[in-house]
Amino acid sequence: MNNENRKILLKINNLKQYFPLKKKGQYVRANDGISLDIYEGEVVGLVGESGCGKSTFGRSLLQLYRQTDGRTMYYGHSLLDVMPSYAVNTVKKLEKYKSEMLEMQKTREKEELTYNALPETEQFKKKDEMDKVRKAAEDSLLDIANLIGGLVVASDLTEVKNAYLALYAEADKRRKIQHKIAICELNLQNTQFKKSQSKEDGGKIDTVLSKYKTQLDSLMKSRQAIEAEMEKKKADIGKLHKKYNSDKDYDYYEAYFDKGIDLARLSYNEMRLLRCDLQLIFQDPYSSLNPRLTVGQIISEGMVTHHLLKSNDTRTQDAVLDVMDKCGLAPYFLHRYPHQFSGGQRQRIGIARSLAVNPKFVVCDEAVSALDVSIQSQIINLLYDLKEEKNLTYLFITHDLSVVKYISDRIGVMYLGNLVELSPSEEIFEKPLHPYTQALITAIPTTDPDGNKEMVILEGDIPSPVNPPAGCKFHTRCQYCTEVCKHATPDWVEMSENHFVACHHPFVYNEV
Repeated sequence: MNNENRKILLKINNLKQYFPLKKKGQYVRANDGISLDIYEGEVVGLVGESGCGKSTFGRSLLQLYRQTDGRTMYYGHSLLDVMPSYAVNTVKKLEKYKSEMLEMQKTREKEELTYNALPETEQFKKKDEMDKVRKAAEDSLLDIANLIGGLVVASDLTEVKNAYLALYAEADKRRKIQHKIAICELNLQNTQFKKSQSKEDGGKIDTVLSKYKTQLDSLMKSRQAIEAEMEKKKADIGKLHKKYNSDKDYDYYEAYFDKGIDLARLSYNEMRLLRCDLQLIFQDPYSSLNPRLTVGQIISEGMVTHHLLKSNDTRTQDAVLDVMDKCGLAPYFLHRYPHQFSGGQRQRIGIARSLAVNPKFVVCDEAVSALDVSIQSQIINLLYDLKEEKNLTYLFITHDLSVVKYISDRIGVMYLGNLVELSPSEEIFEKPLHPYTQALITAIPTTDPDGNKEMVILEGDIPSPVNPPAGCKFHTRCQYCTEVCKHATPDWVEMSENHFVACHHPFVYNEV
């Protein structure tokens, strides 16, 4: 699968999720530096043994768990749509951040010289320390470059700062007025619907309709004026880029106004603005549904909360029935309660609830693990059909490689909080590069009597995520372990097109 021309929806860089223990200074390192690009319209499968951090990763992406470190850039909306406070605060303190950035770059250059002068055996032992220095330098650069592009090299940051703050001020006005427009449109639609259903004199309703139409017209004109002003501010910033970016060394920075949003830095209320875009299908269809709500109430709750529709409205019921039909639920289920359904039907209700708010990205957290094998295929087929119809993007989490194979475009393998391999679905089964992946594949049950793959037995127990081993975390169970594996963390390397692995001794396949 060629990803060059596909749009990135989520760009995850060095995501960490540590949970503190009662003993001071100790943490469970559930996710320990995961980097991954997820493209629009694809399904990324995520597999690994229980406790490897798969579900934690999915929930951290959605910021249901606030991630400890790293970046999660979301490109489903632009920065100017949400206008988070972190962007404004960073621009206000440009001078301070640039000074820190330059200091970090100097430290990196000095440490690189010292590191390169060491013997190879010493480099193995110092590699993790050097990686931390590199990460700190890159983070300091990205804090500015992600917001103001090539203007990081500008001599007069006051001029740059004022230009961006002026644009952000207009963008913030647009965001606020867009919310008012959404509410006004909802009120107008509801009033028009009441008029169509009313058998009495519509004089009073017409007065209300006229009021909403006038209000909406005024709001639309205001938004148009703000957007015109935003274009002027963008042009001013474009002039600054031309002024300061004459140095060819900085050609790779460009003036992007549709920059991604770092979900990890959003406040609670800012994250709520994106909740419709980012949804979750839970593992357990029994405990994830409120037993006191009917099916109709469960599915419509998100619509009403995010002002997509109003409660106790016939249009809301029609929307609920429509999504129920798409998820294979009969209309007469509308007023029933969760305890009246089977496991497969409950999972369909959970899927309908997630899709009711028209998301762009859905984390399917072990969505079929609690179901009978006969029902699993039905739910997988349903998820695939909905993905094709709505152009959804899935992160499909499971511990079963045989399940993930049939729905995923790419498959990632996790071990003890880290990705160890990522590859197109077919290739990871044909040419697994990591010893752990090979062991998982040979453990898949088969009915093929001629299957000649010998099962790889993993010796020993999974190490503790509180005190993981140094170097490669898998080295305590790997039959190919050497001295370098015990000291140096393996780099994330692209061995072939779109096939990545983190291993010092990956399997190499020769084409015949």
